[in-house]
Amino acid sequence: MSGDRERLVALLLERSFRVGDFVLSSGARSRFYIDCRTTTTHAEGQAVVGRLGLAAVRDAGLRPDAVGGLTMGADPVAYAIAHASWIAGDAVNAFTVRKEPKAHGTGKRLEGCFAAGMRVVVVEDVITTGGSALRAIEAVEAEGGEVIAVLSLVDREEGGREAIEARGYPVHAIVGVGELLKAAE
Repeated sequence: MSGDRERLVALLLERSFRVGDFVLSSGARSRFYIDCRTTTTHAEGQAVVGRLGLAAVRDAGLRPDAVGGLTMGADPVAYAIAHASWIAGDAVNAFTVRKEPKAHGTGKRLEGCFAAGMRVVVVEDVITTGGSALRAIEAVEAEGGEVIAVLSLVDREEGGREAIEARGYPVHAIVGVGELLKAAE
């Protein structure tokens, strides 16, 4: 997997990591921006993220029924892990958490392979404050799911991990922003 990890860092630097002056969704300013979607929706990125995500889940000793998170950043991460799990013969399904319940049909907030009683790992593309993961956790638990951990592709190392862990959920990150900053030098 070390080859995959090195390749993920290279893809993130090439496709997703930008230096400048940015306003984040939290309203905070940052000297760098990480748009993981340009990596997680890339064909090679999907394959690498799927393998690494599945390995991170398994290395942590987790056996979830499904993985998913708040649309839209979490979606390609969850789908990549589900696909990799099928190829590995160790199926883990995926789901999506809508930002708002549907206004029509069944009014569902969770879409895809989710049912009450499932043990799930909430996934994120980037953890900054932890707010998106915590919203996804609340939605999953409101629908009767059990969140066993949070997995992030990138941890911005700005307190989000600690905020999630303070609520009792273990957090696993594949890459820390410190590693990206060092590799970008």
